[in-house]
Formats: sequence, structure tokens, C-alpha cells
Amino acid sequence: MLKHISPLLSPELLSVLYRMGHGDEIVLADAHFPGESIGRRVLRADGLKIDALLGAILPLLELDSYVAAPLAMMAAVPGDELDPEVERRYRIEIDRCCEQKPAIERVERFAFYDRSREAFAVVMTGETAKYGNIILKKGVTPLS
Repeated sequence: MLKHISPLLSPELLSVLYRMGHGDEIVLADAHFPGESIGRRVLRADGLKIDALLGAILPLLELDSYVAAPLAMMAAVPGDELDPEVERRYRIEIDRCCEQKPAIERVERFAFYDRSREAFAVVMTGETAKYGNIILKKGVTPLS
């Protein structure tokens, strides 16, 4: 164990976060996401909810300040509805960890899958909320 590092972060996940460069993306995927068939590098965080992982990851990861929305969630397919509680839970952790209160864009389902194929890593979680996936784009880590 390390001081000031959440025990929710496995050594493998910490290694991936460390190796990501500016502009690289990581997908925190819900339990329904086809991560194994989409992702080049897939990590497991079974049993963990995405809002808890956001609270553990965001103090360590600078989000990209050079894009309009360094966070992306899947948009509902036509005829379906989003549960606003999901984004609300995520927003609490995002706003707690990020001074700038970064925007979250909504991405069409298949465009989200395409973007996930290009991501640095996909983290499969125990999140069961429908449309619970979120992409984080890494920014430049400040020197101080």
C-alpha cells in the first residue's frame, strides 16, 4: 500500500495511468460494455462503481484542458432514456477533484465504441447503470 493512493487503484491501473501521455484516453466501462472485444489493453476492476473510481483516479490524472470536453459519456440510443442520476453521481466526483469543472460530452453509441477502440486502456468495472461508461482524456501534468 502507498500513502495517499486509493486502495481502489490496482498496481496495474496505476501503471497504466502513469504510462498514458497527453491526449491518451482511458475508458471506465460499465459491466455491460464489450471491453474484451473492443479494447487493446483491458483491466479489471470488478465490483467497483465508476463514481468511486473517478474519485480515486482524478486526483492523480490531469484532464486535457486543450479540448472543449475532456470527458465523454455514451448518448442514449433513439427511443431510450438516460438516467440523470448516473451523470449526477459522476459529476460529484469530477467536481470534487477538478477545479475547472470540465464538460462532459455525449457521444453516439457506435462512435463511443470506435473511440474506445483507440483508447489507451479500457477498465471493466462492476458498474451496472445503463449508459454508465465514461472516457477520460489525459492532459499535461503540471510541474508543481
